Amino acid sequence: MKRFLLSLPVSLFFLVTSATVIAQQGSNPIIYADVPDMSIIRQGNTYYMSSTTMHMNPGLPIMKSNDLVNWQLVNYAYDTLSTIDAFKLTNGKSTYGHGSWASSLRYHNGTYYVSTFANPPGKTYIYSTKDIEKGPWKAQSFSPALHDHSLFFEEDGRVYMVYGNGRIMITELESDLSGIKPGTSRVLIENASAPAGNNIGLPAEGSQLFKINNKYYLFNITWPKGGMRTVVIHRADSLTGPYEGRLALQDKGVAQGGLINTPEGNWFAYLFRDFGAVGRIPYLVPVTWENDWPILGVNGKVTDSLPLPVSTGYQPGIVCSDEFDRSPRANTLPLPWQWNHNPDNNNWSLTKRSGYLRLTTSRIDTSLVMVRNMLTQRTFGPECAAVTALDTRHMKEGDCAGLTLFQKIYGWVGVKAGAKGNHRLVMVNTANGIPEEVASIPIHQPVVYLKAAADFRNRADKGYFYYSLDGNTWTAIGTPLPMAYTIPHFMGYRLGLFNYATQTTGGYADFDYYRLDNTISGNTGN
Repeated sequence: MKRFLLSLPVSLFFLVTSATVIAQQGSNPIIYADVPDMSIIRQGNTYYMSSTTMHMNPGLPIMKSNDLVNWQLVNYAYDTLSTIDAFKLTNGKSTYGHGSWASSLRYHNGTYYVSTFANPPGKTYIYSTKDIEKGPWKAQSFSPALHDHSLFFEEDGRVYMVYGNGRIMITELESDLSGIKPGTSRVLIENASAPAGNNIGLPAEGSQLFKINNKYYLFNITWPKGGMRTVVIHRADSLTGPYEGRLALQDKGVAQGGLINTPEGNWFAYLFRDFGAVGRIPYLVPVTWENDWPILGVNGKVTDSLPLPVSTGYQPGIVCSDEFDRSPRANTLPLPWQWNHNPDNNNWSLTKRSGYLRLTTSRIDTSLVMVRNMLTQRTFGPECAAVTALDTRHMKEGDCAGLTLFQKIYGWVGVKAGAKGNHRLVMVNTANGIPEEVASIPIHQPVVYLKAAADFRNRADKGYFYYSLDGNTWTAIGTPLPMAYTIPHFMGYRLGLFNYATQTTGGYADFDYYRLDNTISGNTGN
């Protein structure tokens, strides 16, 4: 299994905001980026977290922290989830909005387990390893896909999954985790949404089950019509119930997750919040205990500040700049990079030209959403920008290469190659539902500099694009992109590098670097 590098020297390190430098305590959100459906465990003084990255590969990210605030990617559970057409963007198929969904991370008898499910192909997956940071991972799968399940190891050695939507089910797994033990599926809670009322839009899901002081606690998310995402908790004295439920938190739409404690005995709920175009962002909520019930928040509210350390930023732990400098045989990428769907590994390289990422075309594509070798990273808030230098000398007529802010409503700045090197610098915007070339400028030099910037401040959700002919002086191009989190893609905006052919295959684009900044007008230019 090819493994991504953890980190490499980068040119930029940054703090999230100047306010966090001044603050003497942590603050919410703990990560201002798309890290949804978290599952967190603690081993000694170290926390591990799994999350959702849908159709991206490698997938099922594993993050590590020593303080619950500062996280770094250390691994992925898989390089490739499936090789069906939808995951390869072949024969007109795609998995936007699908792929691996909410995972469940557990540690049992010296082994780490992380499970997920995916439609397509309609399966439940369980990955296991003795070394969560280095692997290797053993992969198992079975049908059907158990929706939003929680993997649970009982003290008697039996293994279960709790899952469902509205009606919450429980099933026992075979001892080797190869599938469901026949005849063991049954209803655990008939209507888990009930504590939030009768007028429910999204029935209870996102199950996470915990055993604490000999009691069982089941976390779920539900969404009353006209209301907000809501946390409900059910409690029982035995695994099979009966369960009694409570509405546990209804504030800011912060919901879905579970419980974690510190070595000192302090408790938190880890949850996420839908936050517009940047995606679903993680929050921590202080927890106290009353009559064996976890009480979430302070007076029922999510606090902005936390009794935890200050964030030191996201680079290079969650996002990273990359100069694409490698040793002659190191065709590897740092962990923050993910491919949009399964890559074609024969058509990208960090070694064919030293210090460059090369993307080579191998088929004809008609739009950016079907481009297989798009290399992506998360955007992050409250604002961010990325720049790259693109060498166009070996692009073929009709090739399109550049830098994108990518979701269903995407924009990009880059080069459209013309005959005999008559290239144009363009900005494409899909604000009206279709890709529109809203700006076009002839260029007469082989290397151009591109910049994309995202403004998430106060939910502005605007994307901006720029170009430079010298890497220093930047000029805006095209029109602002009205960024929106859409369910068809079900993911926060990604920054991406791409090259695709519209006429002839075999051309290639060389990207010299990828540099991040946490301001739109910082030292990346503007």
